Amino acid sequence: MRIAGAALNQIPFDWTHNLRTIREAITQAKAAGVELLCLPELCLTGYGCEDLFLSEWLPESALAHLQQIRPWTDGICVVVGLPVRLNHRTYNTAAVLRDGQILGFAAKQFLANDGVHYEPRFFAPWPAGETTTVQWEGEEWTLGDLTFEHQGVRFGFEICEDAWRPNDVRPACRLMGRVDLIVNPSASHFAMSKTDVRYHLVTEASRTFNCTYLYANLLGNEAGRITYDGEILVARHGHLLLRNQLMSFKEVDMEYVDVDFGEALKPAAEIEPLPAPDEYRELNQALSLALFDYLRKARSRGFVLSLSGGADSCLCAVAVAEMVRLGTAELGTAEFMRRAGCFTAEEIAQLAGPVTVVSDQNAPGPNDASVSAPSNQQQAANREIVGRLLTCAYQGTVNSSDDTFNSAKELADSIGAVFHNWEIDAEVGGYVGKIEHALGRPLSWQTDDLALQNIQARVRAPAIWLLANVQNCLLITTSNRSEASVGYCTMDGDTAGSISPIAGVDKDFVKKWLRWAETELNYPALRHVNSLQPTAELRPLEDKQTDERDLMPYVLLNRIERLAFYDRLAPEQVLATLRHEDPAADPEQLKTYVKRFYSLWSRNQWKRERYAPSFHLDDYNVDPRSWLRFPILSGGYTEELNAL
Repeated sequence: MRIAGAALNQIPFDWTHNLRTIREAITQAKAAGVELLCLPELCLTGYGCEDLFLSEWLPESALAHLQQIRPWTDGICVVVGLPVRLNHRTYNTAAVLRDGQILGFAAKQFLANDGVHYEPRFFAPWPAGETTTVQWEGEEWTLGDLTFEHQGVRFGFEICEDAWRPNDVRPACRLMGRVDLIVNPSASHFAMSKTDVRYHLVTEASRTFNCTYLYANLLGNEAGRITYDGEILVARHGHLLLRNQLMSFKEVDMEYVDVDFGEALKPAAEIEPLPAPDEYRELNQALSLALFDYLRKARSRGFVLSLSGGADSCLCAVAVAEMVRLGTAELGTAEFMRRAGCFTAEEIAQLAGPVTVVSDQNAPGPNDASVSAPSNQQQAANREIVGRLLTCAYQGTVNSSDDTFNSAKELADSIGAVFHNWEIDAEVGGYVGKIEHALGRPLSWQTDDLALQNIQARVRAPAIWLLANVQNCLLITTSNRSEASVGYCTMDGDTAGSISPIAGVDKDFVKKWLRWAETELNYPALRHVNSLQPTAELRPLEDKQTDERDLMPYVLLNRIERLAFYDRLAPEQVLATLRHEDPAADPEQLKTYVKRFYSLWSRNQWKRERYAPSFHLDDYNVDPRSWLRFPILSGGYTEELNAL
C-alpha cells in the first residue's frame, strides 16, 4: 500500500487557510496514488489555540468544518487531527475519513505536560480500552481507543506524546500483534538535535512492536513561539523507509512510500545512526522559517533592527538575510515574495518577472540537491529583497566605539539592508539634565552608574519604535537567553520590540554561531563582531566595559543556568557539581558566581515576564509564558545562598 504523511503549515483557527492546506495535501496524495494519508495532530484547528480549546464553540466549529473535508476523501483514507468536546471535556483526536465517510475518532491517551507543553490544561486523557460516541446533526461515530482497517491493512494510533511514554504503557504495547501499521499524527516542537531523538523513537518502535510506523509532524511557526520542523518518517521493523527534508518553506510537504505489508521483513539487528545533527545549520533553518512565518502571519511589511554591531544584533540581521536566501532558493523569488504578503505585484515583477504560483508539490526542500548556490543575479535579487524587508539603525553615543559602528555598517551594507546612523547624546543629555535639576545635584558614574547606563539604552527605544511604526514593520529586540537569566538588559530600552527571535539561545552559542556563519554561510563582514568582546558600550570607553566582566564568563553562566533550571538542582548542588566538573577552579570564585547568578535571577523575573515573544529553539528556554515559570516575588534563595 502506498502510504504518506503530509506536514502542514497551519494557523490557529484560520479555517480558510487550514482547510486549503488540508485539501492541497489530499489533492497531492491522490495525484500520487496514495492510499492512506496521515495529516498532523490538530491540523484542522492548529495546535496552538491555547484556552480556546476549553470553549464549547471551537471544538464544535472544528467538527462542522470536518464535514467539508469528507467529499475530498473519495478514493483515499485520510487521518485529520481535531479537538472533540464531550461532557465539558475536550479530547485531542485523529479522525479517520474514507470515501466521504467518517470511520471514527482515535483519542490521545497521554498528554504532554513539560517544557513548552501544557496539554492537561486544555485536554482530558482518553482511557485505554474505552470507547464512546460522537453525534453531529443526526450522525453518530465511535470515539476512543480504536483500530481501523484499510485495504486489508490494520492500523492503530499513537498521537504525539503517546509515543514518548515507556514501552510498557504506551498504546503501541497494546497494539502489538493486532495491527500492521501504527499511525502517529504529531505536533512535536523543534529543538536543536531533537530530530535525532525522534528518528530513534520511530525506528525503534517499528522494531520493538513488529510493525510499520508512519509519523507526520506540523510545519513552521504556527502561533508565534513554537516552530515545527515538518518531519515525516516511515520505518518498518527497525528499517527506515522514508525521511524528508526538514524546515521547508512550503505550506504542504507531502511524502509517500510503498510498503508491501504481505512481505516478511527481518527486524533490523540495530538501528542505523543518522549523521550527527549540525546545530548551527539547524538553528539557521529554524530561525529563518520562524521569522518568515511570523512576518507573513502578522501581516507586517518587514523588520526594523537597532543594529549595535554587537553579536546579538548581528545574528538577527544575518537571520533575516538567511530567511531570504533559503526561502528564495526553495520557493523561487516570485513565490517567496508573494507568500511573504508584503510586496505588490509590481515589486514582484520588477525583481522576479511575472508572478506564477509554484506548487508546493514541486518546490525543492531546503536541503534538496537541486538547490545550488545562488547565481549572481539571484544574489542581487536577494539583496534587493533584504533591502525592502530590513531597516537597521546604529544609534551611537560618546561611549560607542568605531569598532561597533564599522561592524554594524559593513554587515548591513553587505546584506543589502537599509542602514541609518544617528547619535542620541542630545536626548540622553536632556533627560539627565531634567533629573539633575529635579534632584538638585549632578549625576555621576560614581553614584549613579546603572541609571546612567540604562538611560542610554532607553533613549534608543522611541526613535527605533517610531521608525518601525512609520514603516509598519516588526521591531526586533535582540536579547539572548543568558542576558534574560540575569536581567542584563534595560526594560523599555534594548528589550523594546515586538519580537525577540534569539531570547531562547545562550550567548556562548550566539558567538560560536557567528564564527560559523562567517565562513560556512559566507558573511565576511562578521569578522568585525567576531573579533570583539561582547560589551554593552554604556560606560565611558576608558572603562573598557565587557559583559563577562560585569557578570561572569558566559560558559559558566550557561552551565549554572542549566543545572539550576533544566536539571532543577538547588544552589548547593549546583556549586558541588561545578567543583566536581572543574577541580582546579577557585572554589571561592565559583561560590561568588553561583550567588551572583541566583541573586540576579530572582530579582529579574519581572523582566522575563515582559520580554517580547521569543522563539523556542534550544531544548529549554527561560520564557515564563512557554517553558519556565517562576514567581516574580520570592525569597530569592536567601537561606540557600547563605548556606553556601
